[in-house]
Amino acid sequence: MAMEGAPVCEPPTRTQEWAELLAALTPRHPDGDPWHLVVDDTTKPAFMQPPVRSMDAQHDYSQPVDTPDELDMLVTSKNHDLKSAVAAHASPDDWIFALCTLQTMEGFGGAGNYGISRMNGGLGNRPAFALAPYGAGPGAHVRRDIVALLEFLPEIVADHPTTVSGHRLLWTLPWDGTRSEALLIDCLHPLYVEVCRRIRLRAGGEGRLTGIRATSRAARIEGKALKGRTGDPWTPTSVKREGLPLTLGSGGFNYRRVSEYLTGSADWKHPALLKPTVSERHSSATMRLVARAMVRGQGKTEGYHEREIPIRHRLRSAVLGVDASPEPGEIARSRIEEISTIERILSHAIQVFAAHGDHGGISTERQKLARPWLNRLDEILDVRFFEDLQAEFEAEPAERKGIRSRWLMNGDDGVIDHARGLLRQATSGLPCPSLYRYK
Repeated sequence: MAMEGAPVCEPPTRTQEWAELLAALTPRHPDGDPWHLVVDDTTKPAFMQPPVRSMDAQHDYSQPVDTPDELDMLVTSKNHDLKSAVAAHASPDDWIFALCTLQTMEGFGGAGNYGISRMNGGLGNRPAFALAPYGAGPGAHVRRDIVALLEFLPEIVADHPTTVSGHRLLWTLPWDGTRSEALLIDCLHPLYVEVCRRIRLRAGGEGRLTGIRATSRAARIEGKALKGRTGDPWTPTSVKREGLPLTLGSGGFNYRRVSEYLTGSADWKHPALLKPTVSERHSSATMRLVARAMVRGQGKTEGYHEREIPIRHRLRSAVLGVDASPEPGEIARSRIEEISTIERILSHAIQVFAAHGDHGGISTERQKLARPWLNRLDEILDVRFFEDLQAEFEAEPAERKGIRSRWLMNGDDGVIDHARGLLRQATSGLPCPSLYRYK
């Protein structure tokens, strides 16, 4: 948004230039309050911290927050694996990251604690898919996102009920937490940065930061009917379910899920940042697909998931380009079907062994007994699935059958070979009378 009306064409590389561009986003605050982490006057905004309309409303802030991990979106209240409120010696960066994740990624947290608009439901999550330069760090990734957003902004505006003249940084707007203050989506900029909780930071002795928070009687954005259909440039949307955004499950980004999102173009619409820019369409350089999500549950956190997949030019053009081809999807589905067939055979063999050779002794309990071995096979194949997929897709049609055969059975590295190895491990470890053991 800072680059949108800037007199420069490329993202700056100097700190001072960025400071000037960001300050231009908040012309009503020449003192720079919206970019300060601590502002004592609660009627003025602070970074990611909305102001109150009058001094009377500051009494709402009664809940102390002593550490940034107490503020963050991770659910740690049971104090089992991950302890709560332990970051007593936190730096300002820790508070910045906690504020950003809470205000832009959090869901419903009980009465008075509402979530963001960019997810499908209060117990959902906000996954992020994007292309990024291969072999480069986070700075290059952010820079690429900015360039791509500038290029695709007209398309985002055309597809969603937002306006480029709408509100941009929602923490600069006064908010007392009332229902009448809920913002409508059509008065927001397409790339709006929202806040979902009422938070204020304070500086204590020796510069130590703490926080206080208040509840609200309604969500900041009136988005219940939207169900997350906000045009988030990072999130895939379902074609079959009327454009609902993806909600990642606890299984994370395994090869089956990513194949569906990447090559199942009939079922999923790719987000703007997963599409190549004009310059990337004409470049033969390898890029990487980056997928991230914090999976939330009811009163729990089900894990942070992240995956990076190198994508060469040919697959990128066929899957993400303007003229997408169904061929990579057909190859992926065919490979997944063959894996499923081998897994069924492996499962049956383990179950028969556990039933002492009795084919009629297969039961639900023995199916559960075989599941860890099937999961292990999936984990082994997951590592090279997309590399092997690209190798078959890039080969000449006459060579593809041989490539597929070697992928299935290749000494000790084929799918069938891995399955046989896992069967040997299973039969050597599962209990079975010697009379019934395989000869």
